[in-house]
Amino acid sequence: MAGLDADTRAGAVVPGTVTLVEGSSFCISSANGDIHPEYPHGVFHEDTRILSRWNLTVNGLPLEPLTAEMKEPYRALFACRVPRRDGYADSPLIVEREREVAAGILEKITVWNHSLQSAECTLALSVESDFADLFEVKEAHVRRRWEESRQTDGESLTIRATWQDVRKEVVVKASGARISSDALTYRISIPPHGHWNTALTVVPAVDGKNPPAHIVRPASGQVSPRDQRRQEWVAKIPVLHMSNQSIERTLRRSYDDLGSLRIEDPDHPERIVVAAGAPWFMTLFGRDSLWASSMAIAVDPSLALGTLQTLADRQGSVVDKMSEEEPGKILHEVRLDLSSALALGGKSAYYGSVDATPLFVCVLGEVSRWGFAPDLIAALLPHADRALDWIRDYGDKDGDGFVEYARLNDRGLINQGWKDSWDGINFADGTIAEPPIALCEVQAHVYTAYMIRSKLAADAGDVALAAEYRELGEKLKKQFNEQFWLPDRGYYAIALDGKKRPVDACASNMGQCLVFGIIDDDKAPLVAERLMSREMFSGWGVRTLATDMGAYNPASYHNGSVWPHDNAIIVGGLMRCGFVDQAQRISTALLEAAEYSRGRLPELFCGFDRNQFARPVPYPTACSPQAWAATTPLMLIKSLMGYHPDVGLGRLWMDPALPESYGDLHITNAPMAGGRITIDIANSVPSVQGLPDGMVFHHGARPWMTDIAEKARLRGKD
Repeated sequence: MAGLDADTRAGAVVPGTVTLVEGSSFCISSANGDIHPEYPHGVFHEDTRILSRWNLTVNGLPLEPLTAEMKEPYRALFACRVPRRDGYADSPLIVEREREVAAGILEKITVWNHSLQSAECTLALSVESDFADLFEVKEAHVRRRWEESRQTDGESLTIRATWQDVRKEVVVKASGARISSDALTYRISIPPHGHWNTALTVVPAVDGKNPPAHIVRPASGQVSPRDQRRQEWVAKIPVLHMSNQSIERTLRRSYDDLGSLRIEDPDHPERIVVAAGAPWFMTLFGRDSLWASSMAIAVDPSLALGTLQTLADRQGSVVDKMSEEEPGKILHEVRLDLSSALALGGKSAYYGSVDATPLFVCVLGEVSRWGFAPDLIAALLPHADRALDWIRDYGDKDGDGFVEYARLNDRGLINQGWKDSWDGINFADGTIAEPPIALCEVQAHVYTAYMIRSKLAADAGDVALAAEYRELGEKLKKQFNEQFWLPDRGYYAIALDGKKRPVDACASNMGQCLVFGIIDDDKAPLVAERLMSREMFSGWGVRTLATDMGAYNPASYHNGSVWPHDNAIIVGGLMRCGFVDQAQRISTALLEAAEYSRGRLPELFCGFDRNQFARPVPYPTACSPQAWAATTPLMLIKSLMGYHPDVGLGRLWMDPALPESYGDLHITNAPMAGGRITIDIANSVPSVQGLPDGMVFHHGARPWMTDIAEKARLRGKD
């Protein structure tokens, strides 16, 4: 995932920071609930910080934090106490702040007086809004200076700002406060063992009107729109029970985080897509959203369909060197309201991704197996063909059969695969590879895209087209294994550089190739052995780069860290190739790592060895929650279940290999072909109830794309 140069130079979100997320809005604050402009704090809506200071004092003193508890991904309860001026530690005044985020925030403040005497208090909230771009905040360098005006009106404070022809506005509403241009003040008297409370809202406004999703306090007995949205989400996803309570908690946390990262397509509100992650990437990303929705497909297949449809609508149509748009190309990211000085490519959509386009076809193949109406798949097929045209016409820049990247302008991303930091692709000696760069996993994506298109053509009776794409896939696989394999090293090169030299670093990328089937059968055991070596496996997961490589750094973004989603894909590949013990070992390590962060896996953590540090070492700027990290536990369990439907073929395969320590698994309300099924796995023996008519359950491994393509080839000869 990347913003400006993969965001490796961003300032860290300090320990104790609380992040709340709802759709494309989010709030970052300190442990006592305060928001400070000098930190990467704020309330953000459509990539703009609408609230940069929100500091609460009681009798002139800042609050001492006691705890902050996340109730839901969009709601938290802060407990604080008011310091005493007489030097004693204990204070009778306790302050609770319940905060809920949507397009702005709703905050309820309660002050408790645990004293035998009444308490006279002055509460003051200082308020500022700098309307800074998201990346200005992230990089701690606010460039624009707005012309600001403030207006008080009874129970509200309106802050307006203009810059050139841009106008922004935020409204703070507070009942019972004395409102000045820079603060809200309450003078209160709290009886002995009594309490006082109030509620405030902060919402953006456009042309004097609140946005459609503005916050209102629900009436007594009613739930907020955020709670209602969450209840609707919970009702449609599977209900899961495991004997191992820790893993069950982690999976439920993944459900919650995935639910909070769902955002609407602005042009089609009925479509729900997955944002890349909080706090800085609450928007649609090509690669991230495709991977996350695919990894969560067993929980909610409609997320993958909505992501495909939304990306299809924004598929490239022209050549634009600044935005790196090209006909058929799938975008890298969308930004809603960033200035052109900060947005990649200078526009709202940036296309500098080499893998999103073939991944689009791969995910379409996955979605087609989950039983959506044929007309929905048919409507996406022309977009898949345009993506395949891009592979031929633009992706393969020199006609050698491999897809490579080289940025088209000096403001674009230097590296355009998932390891998109500037130094993410390097040789074994640490030398940085020069573009054009052909990544190993991108060739695997292209291979699978070819095979998927071959299958879809065969299903439609187009034998010639099926043969054409099957032959393209077979040719690419042969070429890949000839040019990327390093026989003297026993592993695959991470890439070919601009001179077609193998980039010989030992990296995790080759592990992702396992799941796509491009690796020769005789080489797969050597890959699995290398991935599980001491140099690659940290004890918490597979490192992005081996410890004996020149660029290795356990605290780097892509050169030695551990990424949960990377490991989840590797586990899927290990299971596909029959390396069950290795897949179980990685899965168990990741799920144990999640226990140290209350069931939530971060975007990444450092690659220090487990024998060196007894718990995973956090990476300072890791997003949390983050989409493909949130979906990692879901994919781990799905892979270990061997859970693969193909509704078009009328088959559901399941071949469980859950470790004994996980215990039994019981799932109800699991989506399948428009219906709901119940799954039970006891002692690795599966049973399924409620399959739609015409579907047959098989206890065993699913035939893979190459097997299906071979059967289609033989049918064509008959």
